[in-house]
Amino acid sequence: MKRKIGELARETGCPAATIRFYEKEGLLERPLRSEGNYRLYGEDELERLRFILHCRRHGMTLAEIRELLAFRDRPHQGCGWVGELVERHIAAVSEQIEALTTLRDQLEQLRSTCTGKEQGTCGIIEQLSAPCPYCADHHQCLLHGNALPDEAAPPLPQARRGKTGGPKKA
Repeated sequence: MKRKIGELARETGCPAATIRFYEKEGLLERPLRSEGNYRLYGEDELERLRFILHCRRHGMTLAEIRELLAFRDRPHQGCGWVGELVERHIAAVSEQIEALTTLRDQLEQLRSTCTGKEQGTCGIIEQLSAPCPYCADHHQCLLHGNALPDEAAPPLPQARRGKTGGPKKA
């Protein structure tokens, strides 16, 4: 069954603009066109798009997906590298979990500095106004007790960014 891009988008939950982007990037082949010049997608394209979306949900980059698709289309080599790819993603997720746990602990400590009953002052605002080792200036941090050398400051988790460079909206 052939479907137009809007139908494919609804069926997969993938925006039409993203489908066109995947075509431009070479992850999806250019589809056949109808007499009215509409893109027409078949079952193969549907299955390939689902594979791409599944990879994206697992945090794989477009380059990694491109390699996986090439292997899937023509499996002429061993698949050990696929396991290594997933191992790298597991390690990255573990690092993110560690960084997020540290951030949670810091936020809980920050929250404990405010009773919510003080008039005209707030412990959280005061602590956020003080220099912090996790910030660029790396001065004494009242929240964390003492100054840390640059290499001792744990990495903060990277925020996901939208197209505009600002935080990605949920």
